[in-house]
Amino acid sequence: MKFSVKEDGKRIAVICIAAVIMAVNIKSFVGTGGLYPGGATGLALLIQRAAEIFVHVTIPYTIINIALNAIPVYIGFKFIGKKFTLYSCLMIVLTSILTDMIPGYIITYDTLLISIFGGIINGFVISLCLIMNATTGGTDFIAIYLSEKTEVDSFNIILGFNIVILILAGILFGWDKALYSIIFQYASTQVLHMLYKKYQQETIFVVTNRAKEVYEAISKTTHHGATIIEGEGSYEHRERKVVYSVVSSSESKKVIAAIKAADSAAFVNAIKTDQLSGRFYHRPNE
Repeated sequence: MKFSVKEDGKRIAVICIAAVIMAVNIKSFVGTGGLYPGGATGLALLIQRAAEIFVHVTIPYTIINIALNAIPVYIGFKFIGKKFTLYSCLMIVLTSILTDMIPGYIITYDTLLISIFGGIINGFVISLCLIMNATTGGTDFIAIYLSEKTEVDSFNIILGFNIVILILAGILFGWDKALYSIIFQYASTQVLHMLYKKYQQETIFVVTNRAKEVYEAISKTTHHGATIIEGEGSYEHRERKVVYSVVSSSESKKVIAAIKAADSAAFVNAIKTDQLSGRFYHRPNE
């Protein structure tokens, strides 16, 4: 593992900020609303509250959350990336400790507002960590592993797993909080889809007279290949080349900028790709 003072210092600073926001969200929104946000966080809160109510024992959130993340962390080290997992461990430990230390501050008692805005904050923090090449832990490790193995965005699958946790919470503590928690999780997932696009793809069509330069721009920017198709401009009846490629949505803006730098007259059409079959390069996690 190689470390850069500038890059890794930035990652550590952002992860520390994300941990503070996540802990405040858990204490001020999730705690006030009595919600179960899914994943390791939701399961940890479920175990903590069950222990308090049924056996009258208060277990620190830190102990439960770190224990629940043991297997996901192993998956991260073995299959995703050592540096990625190391920074994720920093996020998990900091969030856990801060959640136990920070006092809860009640912003609103409206459970619907808590569900929506708490979910938005949760999705923002998860996205922030993923953009910094880390994760908040728990099912995020599993989602990333499945996304890289199946080449599809697996965060919706994890949403399904989280609903199972919420059903258990509903059986134990009442269905109103469980249903509000589904709203929380849905809001979080939608923000995640909007901000983090590594496992989403776009199809790029480029009409150009400089096909080779355009292909090289795409390849240099993303390490993806391209197909060059012979075409004819119907208006001028002149020969044109069409460069076809599929790229990650997170790289789309950089790709289009590189294409325009290679050929300022190029006509570029980017289309969202719903399904992809075949080999597709994903930049590996460190």
